[in-house]
Amino acid sequence: MSEAVTGPRSYFPSIEKKYGHPAAHWMTALEAVADKKHLEQVDWLKTEHGMGHGHANALVAVFRAEHGQQKR
Repeated sequence: MSEAVTGPRSYFPSIEKKYGHPAAHWMTALEAVADKKHLEQVDWLKTEHGMGHGHANALVAVFRAEHGQQKR
């Protein structure tokens, strides 16, 4: 039996359904702004890809955790 996904990753199914791409697509896309601060990355997803704040924030949180970046 698998455990329920919690935290930012719990948004991934709805992100994938709403925006038509798997989470891995967004992780790769965020490489383009890897040098930016957390909220700058969130704003990039919102302005360049029309993403809502909650979805963008969840993706950035996971991206930064996987890349060893502190929230700044």
